[in-house]
Amino acid sequence: MGKYQEVSPQILKELIQIVGEKYVLFDQAEKMAAYSHDEVADMNFSHMPDVVVKPASAEEISLIMRLANQYHIPVTPRGAGSGLSGGAVPIFGGIVLSVERMNRILEVDKENLVVVVEPGVVTNEINNVIKEDGLFFAGYPMSVESCFVGGNVAENAGGGKAIKYGVTGRYVLGLEVVLPTGEIVQLGGKLSKDVVGFDMVHLMVGSEGTLGIFTKIYLKLLPLPTAKADLLVLFPDAQTAMKNVPLIMRNGRIIPTAIEFMDQLSVQTTCKYLNEELPYEKAGAMLLIEVDGSSEQQVEQEFETIGKLCEENGALEVYVALNHTTQERVWAVRRNIAEAFKVFSPIQSLEDIVIPFAQIPDILPKLDELSGQYPVVIPCYGHAGDGNLHVTLVKKPELPDEQWHEVEHKVLIELYKIAGQLGGTISGEHGIGVKRREFMPIVMSDKMIGLQRQIKSVFDPNDILNPGKIFPEVATGGSK
Repeated sequence: MGKYQEVSPQILKELIQIVGEKYVLFDQAEKMAAYSHDEVADMNFSHMPDVVVKPASAEEISLIMRLANQYHIPVTPRGAGSGLSGGAVPIFGGIVLSVERMNRILEVDKENLVVVVEPGVVTNEINNVIKEDGLFFAGYPMSVESCFVGGNVAENAGGGKAIKYGVTGRYVLGLEVVLPTGEIVQLGGKLSKDVVGFDMVHLMVGSEGTLGIFTKIYLKLLPLPTAKADLLVLFPDAQTAMKNVPLIMRNGRIIPTAIEFMDQLSVQTTCKYLNEELPYEKAGAMLLIEVDGSSEQQVEQEFETIGKLCEENGALEVYVALNHTTQERVWAVRRNIAEAFKVFSPIQSLEDIVIPFAQIPDILPKLDELSGQYPVVIPCYGHAGDGNLHVTLVKKPELPDEQWHEVEHKVLIELYKIAGQLGGTISGEHGIGVKRREFMPIVMSDKMIGLQRQIKSVFDPNDILNPGKIFPEVATGGSK
């Protein structure tokens, strides 16, 4: 482990004293295996912890971090394990600190439109609790039914509704945080405005569990829209579909809730996985477009405008889903694409590039070129309205398994260079973690990487909190 110490019997005894024997997993390989990986398909991005600890309070986490600092034990915070960057993987062993017991909604403040939650709350549970009050939390990652709020904040998760409502960070007003050295600090709170000193709240948002462990999260709520509709728009090919995205954003004078893109292979694979039927035989690609508002009349006017615009620009068919059942059917297809590819094509790499949405039509021919140069299939889907595309590299059958990683590495370098050339970057919502850290210099200068390393060292002088994440092992060759 190099600079880190192993979890000794004495340290194990002290951890048990902090949280109780029931909440410490040690020498139980079968149970601990679930904490060795996240949702990254490649099991090379997995590592067993020495021990899994499940605290129930900020005070317990504080004691764990003080102990880890004393003995130089690495600590990896973990939420639901639904991440796609290896960010919750204990690559140096040590302690996995799971927040799964910290799963309470502490307060719903309807007067101030704020909800206070612990980090282990399942994201969708918030909306289940507050919808009767006519409120909702607008953070909407596609794993909303399984992911934890703490992970959403740590990754600054986006999702399907980011066009209109933005990403998670927009709604984080305050945090209670245990620092790597064990101190408990309060950052922000219920205030909508605060310019006293640096914005420490949003420094923490997206820090991927490297600067602190969230124990309370203050989230802004919004009035729940009273009406919505979804349009499933069929196009002859992906290029035509993608050309409609900037047209909708620019010419429709409407801010849709979501514009999701799905190519034919993505739809076919997911329909097979779900035993679902969509009219994909007619289409080379689809856009799933959602609009919402304060009245049915407003929503009807908006979806008619968007539908007409698409029909004038190459759409084959426009289907409107107005009731919950039909809406859920089409969204289930979109939400399950990643899982479907994982089942049918287990050797793959799910990527998360983001480019300015006006450049979306420009990237498709480049993806076709990549697929022609290498033995990979590259299905594409994602949040087209904000330029965030989930480009998936899937191994072709003729490529031997033992050659996959070499080919994958070459394709990723080319893919990330393309994203950078189009004014984009290598991750829009999945984070960097360990999976993408070596590619950081493609889109970020050594100077900027160095500044972030310095910030990390101020918070975590012993480099024990989620070490080995985000930053490349050697920062050279930055492009900007």
